[in-house]
Amino acid sequence: MRILLVEDDRSLQRTLVKLLKTQNFAVDATAFGKEAVFLAKTNDYDVIVLDLMLPDIDGFEVCKQIRREKLPTPILMLTALDEVDNRIKGLDTGADDYLPKPFHAGELLARIRALTRRVLDDKTSVLKIHDIELDTAARKAFRNGKDLKLSGKELALLEYLMANRNKIVTRGEIAEHVWDLNFDPRSNVIDAFIKLLRKKVDAGSKQGFIKTVRGVGYTMSDEG
Repeated sequence: MRILLVEDDRSLQRTLVKLLKTQNFAVDATAFGKEAVFLAKTNDYDVIVLDLMLPDIDGFEVCKQIRREKLPTPILMLTALDEVDNRIKGLDTGADDYLPKPFHAGELLARIRALTRRVLDDKTSVLKIHDIELDTAARKAFRNGKDLKLSGKELALLEYLMANRNKIVTRGEIAEHVWDLNFDPRSNVIDAFIKLLRKKVDAGSKQGFIKTVRGVGYTMSDEG
């Protein structure tokens, strides 16, 4: 999943980027509200983590402008201001959840997972196709109960394919959700990771679970 992090405290921003990447999220980060609005309009994010106090426009205004563009991306608002009035204002301007600072890293990750599950309309943290299961909370994938031992990027790629079961996803869509702004669209890195993932997911199986749709992209379906 791809996250936009809007945080002007550089030290905290670096810490959060590192934390989110350890959980296999692709992360774009900015310290400015105006840039956040531009990025939100330009890229397809699964969650926006938005600080309230920013050097140009505040988080309330960022939230308003994003919602004015009819963007449905879930917004988790972060702030040191934990008064009830500010929580209400944040939710009223379009935020989906609110987390006052200081916060525990585990709670931040849990709230992000809850928001992404809400978008997927899935009340469980486990994705399943055939005998393949992916536990999004534990960050592990299994086939017939056996740990596939996926790398972080392989896990993120499999999660995106499984979350979009029965749909064809393009290389561009994969790049937008699984990689960040530093991704080079001219590279073959996506194809390379698909190949690595297939070796682990399809091992010992006559059928390939990850299907290539020539000229379009990839898909995983319930039909096999």
